[in-house]
Amino acid sequence: MKHIILKSAALALISMAAVSCADDLNISPIDPQTSPSYKVEELLAKQYGTLGLTGQKGPDGNGDMSGDEGESGFYRTVFNLNELNSDEVLWAWQDNPDIMPITNMAWTSASQRVNWCYQRLAYDITLHNQFISEQTGKLPDDEVAEVRFLRCLNYYHFLDLFHKAPFKVEFNGDLPTEKSGVDLYKWIDEELTAIEPLMKNVGAYCNAKNFGRADRGAAFALHARLALNAMVYTDGQINDYKKAKDYCDSILNSHAYDLCRAEKNGYTGYQQLFMADNDENPEAMQEIIFPIRQDGLKTRNHGATTMLINGTRCGGMPYFYQNNPWQCVFARKNLVGKFIPTLDLPNADNKACTDAYKKYLSDNQLDAGSLSEADIIAMDQVLGGSTAELVSKAGDDRALFYAGYAGGVRRLEPDKSIKNFFDGVSIVKWSNVRTDGGQVHDQNFCDTDVPLFRLAEIYLTRAEANYRLGYKDAALADIKVLQQRAHRTNVAKSVSLNVILDEWCREFYLEGRRRSDLVRFGLYTSSQYLWSFKGGQPNGVGVDSHYNIYPIPANEISGNPNLHQNPNY
Repeated sequence: MKHIILKSAALALISMAAVSCADDLNISPIDPQTSPSYKVEELLAKQYGTLGLTGQKGPDGNGDMSGDEGESGFYRTVFNLNELNSDEVLWAWQDNPDIMPITNMAWTSASQRVNWCYQRLAYDITLHNQFISEQTGKLPDDEVAEVRFLRCLNYYHFLDLFHKAPFKVEFNGDLPTEKSGVDLYKWIDEELTAIEPLMKNVGAYCNAKNFGRADRGAAFALHARLALNAMVYTDGQINDYKKAKDYCDSILNSHAYDLCRAEKNGYTGYQQLFMADNDENPEAMQEIIFPIRQDGLKTRNHGATTMLINGTRCGGMPYFYQNNPWQCVFARKNLVGKFIPTLDLPNADNKACTDAYKKYLSDNQLDAGSLSEADIIAMDQVLGGSTAELVSKAGDDRALFYAGYAGGVRRLEPDKSIKNFFDGVSIVKWSNVRTDGGQVHDQNFCDTDVPLFRLAEIYLTRAEANYRLGYKDAALADIKVLQQRAHRTNVAKSVSLNVILDEWCREFYLEGRRRSDLVRFGLYTSSQYLWSFKGGQPNGVGVDSHYNIYPIPANEISGNPNLHQNPNY
């Protein structure tokens, strides 16, 4: 086999034997006596696999990078940096490595989780550089363009999270240079513009045979997301709201996709997007522009939807059907408040809730440690807190929370400090259940794909771009499309930046993007908008604006003289 190595550490590629960490993009072949033993189709599959896998075996034992393989995946590392410090969720176990600084917006250049994300993005780009270098002129242009899209996606996350990147587009032994801010923005913009005509038509891969491959629709969606954030990414030098709108128009006017609307076997259109057969159910597939593929047998890993599903459950929760609840992620009260502003939940009074729970157990002669699913469902109907009740109270199909009594009594918010999974309402948005009632592949790892880009984002991107361009009626019309799909009773009658930001939250909570939206609205670090435990305080405090972006890991700075630290780190 061919082996590739960093100057600082070895790194795995496809079925290659060397395994360690990707500290930068300085990777080069070192074994001239060996030759590739893989098929090019397998190498192309590996390019996509970087989004949903963590190594060569899965879920453990031969990771792409050194350290905790379960923490090293693309989606999990990006998700942690975009969600765990936002107004949406909290991680229950604050004693886990580096979780407390991430929660409290107090990370440093020595942060493990920041480093894991940085290394994952760098590793993926390196693989893409090798593929592009070796296959340009050999494979059809559209297939090479798919990998160029994946490289743009990783550079986009560098720009979004770090405001700069260790930049290389060749596969050789040279150290990467640094490209930041407006220069990195322009490169991604120009690269997407260059590859879009080479890619298959919009929606060409939105079918059972090719689901998960990137066509022009995926490139347009990334381009729209990039353009919407142009003012942030270029420090105010480029205003590209018109470009964001135009790319959204191109997608919507193609009629290649549609929102998932129709109910199926009791599941709403919104629910179906996050279920185990979202890669087979045509209703869900028609909304998903580009997914990260997951399969409980074939793509076992501790990130992506396995984290989102197992991480949001405890044992006994109704309709879970998995063997491995992690009890990690729960809703901040601010997220619940986006749907139920009064926060009128049984959990609001913890003592009353606890007393009612104990009385119910006593009256019905039940043992808290041996409750069946039927017992819990019956208890929730009497004491309150079922998902159906909360959806009804919210008047919005998207309010997929659980405030019932599986596992014990939940609080609405932590009491002074974050102690465990029951310090907040549970989120049941993601599930490893099929709409057709069929069997899933595994009871520990999940089949549900991650809809990385979906049509709802295109509607909201166009709404926000139109609003910022002064077209308020057009913005309101697009927001109403999503609210009507969700059967929202309190449909917006007018539009403002606050309305738009709240709609981003209601539609996309727990999808790994909230920090980016808050930064774009100028509220992520600001004291103008506080949420529980922002800045590490129960009632929230503002933090210094340098936390809008993450530091370059200290080990990267020390290993590459071309890189420079972000301000105030």
